[in-house]
Amino acid sequence: MNATTATGMGAGALQGLRVLDLSRILGGPLCGQILGDHGADVLKVEPPQGDDTRAWGPPFQDSVASYYRGLNRNKRTQCLDLSQPAGQARVLELMAQADVVVENFKIGTMEKWGIGWEQVQARFPGLIWCRVSGFGADGPLGAWPGYDAAIQAMSGIMSVNGEQGGEPLRVGLPVVDMVTGMNAVIGVLLALQERQRSGLGQLVDAALYDSGISLLHPHGANWFMDGKPPQRTGNAHPNIYPYDTLQTGSIPVFFAVGNDRQFGLLCGHIGCAQLAEDPRFATAGQRSVHRAVLKPLLEQQLAAFEGEQLATDLMAIGVPAAPVQSVDAALQHPHTLHRGMVVDLPGYRGIGAPVKLSRTPATYRLAPLTPGEDFVV
Repeated sequence: MNATTATGMGAGALQGLRVLDLSRILGGPLCGQILGDHGADVLKVEPPQGDDTRAWGPPFQDSVASYYRGLNRNKRTQCLDLSQPAGQARVLELMAQADVVVENFKIGTMEKWGIGWEQVQARFPGLIWCRVSGFGADGPLGAWPGYDAAIQAMSGIMSVNGEQGGEPLRVGLPVVDMVTGMNAVIGVLLALQERQRSGLGQLVDAALYDSGISLLHPHGANWFMDGKPPQRTGNAHPNIYPYDTLQTGSIPVFFAVGNDRQFGLLCGHIGCAQLAEDPRFATAGQRSVHRAVLKPLLEQQLAAFEGEQLATDLMAIGVPAAPVQSVDAALQHPHTLHRGMVVDLPGYRGIGAPVKLSRTPATYRLAPLTPGEDFVV
């Protein structure tokens, strides 16, 4: 089994870790959910009106949006007004018990309330504080609020996403927010490892802007080497070809041909072995240079094939290829289910944990909105 579904607190790689999740929206809550999936005891504190994403729908279930439900399982939730003395006192009590705090308030907000990292560090020296922010606390853009699409725009991601000659496009999912949440988890785990040596906590600084910049491979590497501003190439890879979506006789198929051997196998299978011998296409570099000529020649041959079967046959001979599937098809695919990537709990379905551990797998114990006021003793 890659993961388990259970009631109660269960086991996991992070069993015994206490996480106080004060975050809202996406990056911070995703961090908390990942830690919870792997056994941490996560208490989520929301403002009296709840996390904003409860209203980010439709669709809704019991007046709570799917957006919220997709990021807040394996937590127990309560509402506190941290702007008021009673809420501040209670959250300090929880911090005293926690190993990790995750928060993504606008820089300066928690400090204004007297419960920020700098103010509690000496009081709780072993506490690991994970701050998810837009741009970090300092620098030319320090303390600015951050939003996924805005960071996609500023970091250069949108400039390389879209069709050649078309307008810049936002990636169709909140990739910056999600990668920031994952980076936050990495930071927390690094800090926990270091705490075993020093006994001290530290600040984990996970900024959306940094995460956006970190995603620029290979465009950043290309620019560092040749100084040419990267351009949009649609589904095609900027460095290698055919690494692109091509039309078949039925559906589009994505081909990820990364070397000359794979290209030869592809050409042989679809009946155009001569293309692999053509000097314009015989090497990876030449195929990339002459991609505008190569693409229609390949699609002419591919028109005789049914796309899904072709992709299966090519994978069987070592040529990476995949049909372009819809979200619903992907979530119902037999391999998705085999890999445990769909979670079923009473009243809840969600996407499973992608990290599989052989002895201490992820567990799914608590549906979103499970109430809780204290850490489990």
